[in-house]
Amino acid sequence: MTSIKEQAAISRLISFLQEWDSAGKVARCRILENFILTNQGKTGPELEMEFSQGASLFLARITAWLRLTYMYGTCLEQQLKSIGIFFSAASGQRYIIEFLEIGGILTLLEILGLKQVKEEDKKESIKLLQLVASSGRKFKELICESYGVRSIAEFLATSKSEETQEQVQILLDSLGHGNPKYQMQVYKGLIALLKCASPKAQQLSLQTLRTIQIIVGKAHPSIVESVLSVLRSLHLEVQYEAIQLIKDLMAYDVRPAVLKGLVTLLKPSRQETAKMQAKLLEEAGTLQLMESLPAYIQQAAAAKAIGILAQDSREVAEELIFLNVVHGLMCAMGNKDHANCQRQASITLEYFVQRFIVVENYVKRAMGEKLFQLFMHD
Repeated sequence: MTSIKEQAAISRLISFLQEWDSAGKVARCRILENFILTNQGKTGPELEMEFSQGASLFLARITAWLRLTYMYGTCLEQQLKSIGIFFSAASGQRYIIEFLEIGGILTLLEILGLKQVKEEDKKESIKLLQLVASSGRKFKELICESYGVRSIAEFLATSKSEETQEQVQILLDSLGHGNPKYQMQVYKGLIALLKCASPKAQQLSLQTLRTIQIIVGKAHPSIVESVLSVLRSLHLEVQYEAIQLIKDLMAYDVRPAVLKGLVTLLKPSRQETAKMQAKLLEEAGTLQLMESLPAYIQQAAAAKAIGILAQDSREVAEELIFLNVVHGLMCAMGNKDHANCQRQASITLEYFVQRFIVVENYVKRAMGEKLFQLFMHD
């Protein structure tokens, strides 16, 4: 038989659930706000005590209401934050399992793709997915099986909030660790993100790729074109991360393709540059914008990357020489429309001249004695 105290607690729970069931939107929002205010940081046992061992009944009601109303954004922030209290509760993994059993993952992923949902609410959805992923390998697999990587990556590419994008990066990084069945899917998703229009998303993807690359243990061929294309970015932080990833790729089978690609970028296609110049003239009516021509930015970044790689490894420097890098650098030095390209190519060429006597002789012959002396001294 239950004690009087237990009967009173059960009576309070029934009364609370009846109040919720009969409440409208405004009243339910108020109930959730009060729940969030009074239950932050509570453990699973503490939540059970609060609800007379019936916390799961309240979670089920919040989840059911969420699934009915998430497309309209009704009280969405309070719903997600309330579920987060259950998910983050110590010894409360069973709440996550209960949420997943009724299709909760699909709901969270669908929220990310809804245009009418506020960015802040989408961030709360990402935080819940983080809590799910941190609960173990099986939970990560469930997210990936629900086409989660694609939904999460697409949201990273379109999000306008850098703070939210950083939360997405944490989630993708988590999905790439301790998830052997789907780590390649995460890896390929990050590579695909390099071609998106968001500089922040590119930067975060490059950072995450560097850690996932080590876990995967082999480089997918598609990474070569993708990482080289990022060198066109006007954002120096994106270029920096791209060059760091290129340095890492020197340890993998794609190294010859990366080096060949960098050398090729030193001589942009005349057809492409002519087309871009014509477009700039048409839009702006001036050649002063040549400094922002993507092909020239990429050319300068390639020259810089080659210099960094050559200084890191004499073996790589020799491979570059066999790929005719010296001729490419001299062509880049002759780009009168892009001062930074001339500068980066000059710095890199100087390194090759100083380290390899064969390069010194070649460059001296090509430039002539007088110009060569000017080049070496200034």
